[in-house]
Amino acid sequence: MELVGTSSREHSAAPLETYIEGFETELIRLGFTPFSTRGQLSLMRHLSRWLQSRGLAVEELTVEVIEVFLRERRASHAALFTFRALKPLLKWLATSGRIAVEAASPRQIQDPPVLIRFEEYLRGERRLKEISVQAQVSRVRRFLNGYTPPGGLRTLSAADVVRALLDEGEGRKPVSVKKFGYVLRSFLRFCFLVGELDRDLTGATLVVRLPQPSLLPIGVSPGQIQTLLDACDRNTSVGKRDYAMVLLLARLGLRAGEVAGLHLEDIDWHHGEFMVRGKGSKDERLPLPDEVGAAIADYLLHARPAAPDLREAFSTVKAPWRGLSSPAVWAIVVRACKRAGMQPFGAHRLRHSLGEAMVRAEVPLAAIGQVLRHDDPVTTANYARVDVTRLRTLAQPWAAEGSPS
Repeated sequence: MELVGTSSREHSAAPLETYIEGFETELIRLGFTPFSTRGQLSLMRHLSRWLQSRGLAVEELTVEVIEVFLRERRASHAALFTFRALKPLLKWLATSGRIAVEAASPRQIQDPPVLIRFEEYLRGERRLKEISVQAQVSRVRRFLNGYTPPGGLRTLSAADVVRALLDEGEGRKPVSVKKFGYVLRSFLRFCFLVGELDRDLTGATLVVRLPQPSLLPIGVSPGQIQTLLDACDRNTSVGKRDYAMVLLLARLGLRAGEVAGLHLEDIDWHHGEFMVRGKGSKDERLPLPDEVGAAIADYLLHARPAAPDLREAFSTVKAPWRGLSSPAVWAIVVRACKRAGMQPFGAHRLRHSLGEAMVRAEVPLAAIGQVLRHDDPVTTANYARVDVTRLRTLAQPWAAEGSPS
């Protein structure tokens, strides 16, 4: 792609030079460290010189132009050569109206209409969270790109579906194949119901069964939870944040995604309660215990970045500041385990611990289901099998061979 500006004589000066001071101010506002700020300004100056050499103005920055610049920078630099590295500058230029908003986003994949409709269905009808929507769309996109016959989706056969699942199993873990099959089955059913397919192909999706060593929820002991909390250094910003998050997981049984989804406006300090944005877009109010509320307040007042545009309660500690994702919450728990010298486990083990504690306290299963916000009573019933000692009292003696039954 040859890039020559339409008005090179008018842009003899490096076109971004006049914006350097404003961008530096924006980086400081976002909380970039001096080291990161220098890197961003160096990248900006390189882009400015590159535009100047081609006689291009700032307004002529497009996705295509940016891709060419990054490709050339990648050949001569060892760092900051991706779209992500350039995103803070592009976003600031777009917000300021100096470049088109489209230029601040990487080139979008052109999905077929049926996949776009399926994405809207997942988001609107199924009300899945965005991370789940994108994960499912990505798997369906891989299927459509690799296994759609030349005649289009309407000519898809059961053999094509089976081949896709068998190919998916090559070099991938069974859990990955199972997720692929689940999403593919959902997509094929959707296509049949909306008329994209004239026959139901869901029967061609193979059932992938994973080995289940135990169906019992497994938690951790109260002593282990305390060790985990003690490993959070509350004299640091990271420690204050991690301590509050572990308390939410352990004392209230929140899911990782629910902790990540907690917003500032969800906390009602006056009434001592907060809103939980749960699975399936179900919002529920829960009481905020003093211990948990004090930890959250300590973090918000003394450790959380002062970012007016950031509404998530828990955020990253390094700029650019942004809310945490569900995988990030899991990673924080795993790191806390390592600091405590414990065998690492995930955030859900803390939720199971609360369920086990309520079983030991002889809380009725219906009440446990309410606290943990289970949709299905069968899920709660699993906790009835945790107290093995009490279950042994229900066991009947095995009749000896030859004895009357």
